[in-house]
Amino acid sequence: MAPNVVSSTLPEEHHEPQQETKPLEPVQIVWRNVLLFIALHSAALYGVYLVILKAALTSWLYGVFLCFLSGLGVTAGAHRLWTHKAYKAKLPLRIFLAFCNCMALQNDLYEWARDHRVHHKFAETNADPHNVNRGFFFAHMGWLMAKKQRDVIEKGKTVDISDVWADPVVRFQHRFYVPLCALACFIIPAAIPYYCWGEDLYVSCFGAGFTRYVVCLHFTWFVNSAAHMWGNKPYDKNISAVETKWVSALAIGEGFHNYHHTFPWDYSTSELGYKYNFTTLFIDCMAYIGQAYDLKTASKESVQQRKLRTGDGSYDELEKKHKD
Repeated sequence: MAPNVVSSTLPEEHHEPQQETKPLEPVQIVWRNVLLFIALHSAALYGVYLVILKAALTSWLYGVFLCFLSGLGVTAGAHRLWTHKAYKAKLPLRIFLAFCNCMALQNDLYEWARDHRVHHKFAETNADPHNVNRGFFFAHMGWLMAKKQRDVIEKGKTVDISDVWADPVVRFQHRFYVPLCALACFIIPAAIPYYCWGEDLYVSCFGAGFTRYVVCLHFTWFVNSAAHMWGNKPYDKNISAVETKWVSALAIGEGFHNYHHTFPWDYSTSELGYKYNFTTLFIDCMAYIGQAYDLKTASKESVQQRKLRTGDGSYDELEKKHKD
């Protein structure tokens, strides 16, 4: 176990299926966003073509490195640190994660935390921003191309996010979000391969910029879609969130979603250690050097009791695979 870890006695999240009394509102498409995503994916596909034909091996490795960096801005930063307060971080680490979050370009930290807290509090209801009951595409990316439902807006106002806004790093990022993202998501990633090892300009711009950006978007979106649809439920069979190993591999640890929705304040989002969970390894490393502290985790006893009480009985198979 990493240093500065505490076995928390915070109350569990216990979900009962919430019954809707109102039908789903018709989706109102935001055509500007639709056109934007078409353009982004077109640029990303052109980047794939260029990377396959022209990119140096160094550029391929660099692209993977960028995916890890931008991923940490979402997983270790926006998600586990600012939204769930699963651990605390000193100023240098918070600045680093805020920069990585700008590289991910998935809304600023304040808006990301607001939407995600609403998702947890009103999961699988009309107030869930990416309600999986509307289908895979809506939960995956369609919600970003549609006007927010009235319930999402109204019930979202009841969720307190003042603690997130209290962080000056969050306020600075929110104020300068557009120029910071231009630099972190596109300009700097493209400039490094072009100037440092002479990569082709178009490969640098489209490959390290648009292709890497869109690929990382989908890695995150799979958590909202696939990790609410296909997998087992060893901790709580009453919710849509599931354990999805391949999503965890792509989203560096975020696919153990049934565990996460049951114990959202656990910094590791899993009881399987570092398996498919690079984010937990990163946080533990930061704790080792003193940048992360007060890491919260559920005790083994509470996890085991919860499995027996509300799980679907699949935990024996899960543990066997982990040992193997």
